[in-house]
Amino acid sequence: EYMGGVLEQLRCGMVLKTRVTEMLGIEHPVIQGGMHYVAYAPLAAAVSNAGGLGVITALTQPTPEDLRNEIRKCQQLTSKPFGVNITLLPALVPPNYDAYIQVIVEEGVKIVETAGNNPDKYIKKLKEHNILVIHKCVAIRHALSAVRMGADIISMDGFECAGHPGEDDVGNFVLLAKAGRVLPVPFVASGGVGTGSQLAAALALGADGINMGTRFMATKEAPIHENIKQALVKHDERHTTHIFRTLKNTERVFKNEQAAKVQQLEKERPGDFGAIASLVKGNLYFKSFQETGDLTNSVWSCGQVMGLIDDIPTCQDLISGIVAEAETIIRKRLPSLVAPVTARL
Repeated sequence: EYMGGVLEQLRCGMVLKTRVTEMLGIEHPVIQGGMHYVAYAPLAAAVSNAGGLGVITALTQPTPEDLRNEIRKCQQLTSKPFGVNITLLPALVPPNYDAYIQVIVEEGVKIVETAGNNPDKYIKKLKEHNILVIHKCVAIRHALSAVRMGADIISMDGFECAGHPGEDDVGNFVLLAKAGRVLPVPFVASGGVGTGSQLAAALALGADGINMGTRFMATKEAPIHENIKQALVKHDERHTTHIFRTLKNTERVFKNEQAAKVQQLEKERPGDFGAIASLVKGNLYFKSFQETGDLTNSVWSCGQVMGLIDDIPTCQDLISGIVAEAETIIRKRLPSLVAPVTARL
């Protein structure tokens, strides 16, 4: 049973209240990040119903109208707040971001997570409609820029994260501590997060919550193939690797044969996306997650938090356990470490 006896403590009324829970209108300071071919309405609704903030990934939907249908599905599954992720990444044929954002506006979504390239144009459009913007970024300088653009909350994404960690290779222990010093808006810890002890640590470093991606993949409600979930339980923090290094668009992915082929071709033809394009197609990723469960014939994102995943709980049990563990540490362990002044003399 996930987190054992600490769940009972949470049921007795302990609640972590932060600026992020207040701003988002959620019970617990836990956000489920956007994830390709994972963050559909059923997962987002399950997270929101459990007291966190669920998020739908816009670009997993083939068209803006498909996104509209997914938003409406989520609205039927939960009455609680949820968000939509818009990730701005390099593409040969960029998506029609304006059309996706128009659907978000029309459907009354009040929270959007942006990530990737310069979000200035899109943050301004979202703010025109009083939509709260969480911007995910991997560097302090990018976070400060996003704040100047109007972002309300920053999701600081450390090098441990799944997907795109940037090119600076800065881990969360430094990144979060610096964010706590310099950011003028609330931020959440993202990248490598999956436990209550990490939530407590993030709060100690100045964060107002956590964002989890990979950890939510290994939940009962995650709408992906069971083989993927079992792989996250079976493997540890050493079972990820990087691709796209030579393209300056690094991505952390599951360590498998397909990733090794991509790395070899990058060594032979650095910076040549054409050499690897056939190996990194999105439809291969989709099929692995939604159809075959094949772990080896696609490149798919996951984070080093894999080393902290031991089970596949419900979203309710996962979030409740994380929050209860964090509260136990804050209420019991940390105060016990502070001796009275007289005792130190």
